[in-house]
Amino acid sequence: MSPATPLPPIAQAATYAIALGSNRRGLHGSPQREISAALEALGNVLARSPTAASAPLGPSNRCYANAVALIASTEDPATLLVRLKRIERSFGRRPGRRWGSRVIDLDIILWSGGAWSSPGLTVPHAAFRTRSFVLGPLAGLVPTWRDPLSGRTIRQLAQSVDRKRPRD
Repeated sequence: MSPATPLPPIAQAATYAIALGSNRRGLHGSPQREISAALEALGNVLARSPTAASAPLGPSNRCYANAVALIASTEDPATLLVRLKRIERSFGRRPGRRWGSRVIDLDIILWSGGAWSSPGLTVPHAAFRTRSFVLGPLAGLVPTWRDPLSGRTIRQLAQSVDRKRPRD
């Protein structure tokens, strides 16, 4: 490269909120250990919530261990998703029944770049606003971060999902 050729810009790191879940023993042991190992595999963890138990969604009958992490990455969301799927496969996750038992589940919930849509990926995660096992831990990490679609803070979303609703 000659001195007159400008250097390519250095990619700026974005912050991502990643939801982690496990309800099966795997290569690393218990679901809690699978989450810890997945955090290590993710790298660049800025902050993480405690791991907590939650009831399963759908047909699975095993409780989940869940956590949320903030990571820094220069990858765009689609590229990060490819890496997350590669980590899931390396942990022994195989395609299967939706909401079935799994060794590890890694989902992009939000990113500091706002909204993103590409084939196979929508950020913010389509269902995160209804999941207390994501919103509670996320509110502990970034309570004032705003959902780019609704404009509501994570704290507001967490409070609304936890609010008791009258029965019909």
